[in-house]
Amino acid sequence: MSDVQDYKSSLSSTESRKFETFSYLPEMTPEQTRKQIEYIVSKGWNPGIEHTEPENAFGNYWYMWKLPMFGETDVDAILAELEACHKAHPKNHVRLLGFDNYSQSAGASMVIYRGKTV
Repeated sequence: MSDVQDYKSSLSSTESRKFETFSYLPEMTPEQTRKQIEYIVSKGWNPGIEHTEPENAFGNYWYMWKLPMFGETDVDAILAELEACHKAHPKNHVRLLGFDNYSQSAGASMVIYRGKTV
């Protein structure tokens, strides 16, 4: 038998759902989140912030928080925008993306804040 852990998740339980690789790991500490943002910036990717209701998280459409932060390299400014989005939408999931201009795709995507269901 395999030693790989089975994660109990279902469509009926929004708290159990996984969204990407980081969802299977323990919640990131503020220092780990900072390191991920530093990585995005070091690659020259443009940070973007999106949010959605937990029940809609598996849909293709997430709401964009402002415009992508084209050319932003200040990690604290990016952290401040993530926090502002979370404060404005405390029940929503908030994710950070790193948009790669060269490949015209998201080079990174991670949920920073997990919304709570009511």
